[in-house]
Amino acid sequence: MEVPNLNLKALTVLVRATDALHELIKKDVAQYGLNPTEFSVLELLYHRGRQPIQSIGKKVLIASSSITYVVDKLEAKNYVERKACPEDRRVTFAELTSEGQQLMETIFPKHEQAVNNVFQGIKQQELEEMICTVKKIGCRSQNA
Repeated sequence: MEVPNLNLKALTVLVRATDALHELIKKDVAQYGLNPTEFSVLELLYHRGRQPIQSIGKKVLIASSSITYVVDKLEAKNYVERKACPEDRRVTFAELTSEGQQLMETIFPKHEQAVNNVFQGIKQQELEEMICTVKKIGCRSQNA
């Protein structure tokens, strides 16, 4: 009998878990008329304040070519506004409008609770070990 390859099993488990988490996030934010990409930009601006549009993509793992489109959509919904940088004309900031701030103050605690529910019953030490292990996998896969 052949011994199963635990690396392949681990990969399958990680991919399935990631897919399940993506689906959870997608459903959670859809009830507010957002997609996961829009929500991630709003979350960044909510927690870190205004950001240069050019740097948002790296921070929320979105292709830089998509950022303008996402910011345009959020601007059309009146959640985000663009502001020119007074010191450097090449830089434009995105920041939450008061409506965007109110939205995030309402929905973020609910989103956080939905995420907390997923990890309910997992001990803090287990989470810390998982984070450490998954980071190792991420670093190794980038260097492969």
